[in-house]
Amino acid sequence: QVQLVESGGGSVQSGGSLRLSCVASGLTNEPACMGWFRQAPGKGREGVAVIGSDGTTNYADFVEGRFTISQDNAKNTVYLQMSSLKTEDSAMYYCAAGPVSAYWYDPSGYLWWGQGTQVTVST
Repeated sequence: QVQLVESGGGSVQSGGSLRLSCVASGLTNEPACMGWFRQAPGKGREGVAVIGSDGTTNYADFVEGRFTISQDNAKNTVYLQMSSLKTEDSAMYYCAAGPVSAYWYDPSGYLWWGQGTQVTVST
């Protein structure tokens, strides 16, 4: 049984930082991509960043160099380091795993999802 468990969310002030973690278990064959998505109330789920098994990364335009995705294969963990947070970054953040795709930002391409961790950024 595949499980993705996120942690690290919380409430911070604008300009602050958070590091999200996603621990994966049950992935007997490593998926090609591990991604972070987010969903704010009333909005669709959008891709934030993705990392491939070879370490290749992609980011959404709105990240603007503020976030870094990384992975520790020994710990089966993917991280999202977020800095210079803005109020518009407030959302539920989800970890996802799936095969490689040119459309890494499309949620429908991912097979497994975590339950999410809430990020709230206040002024």
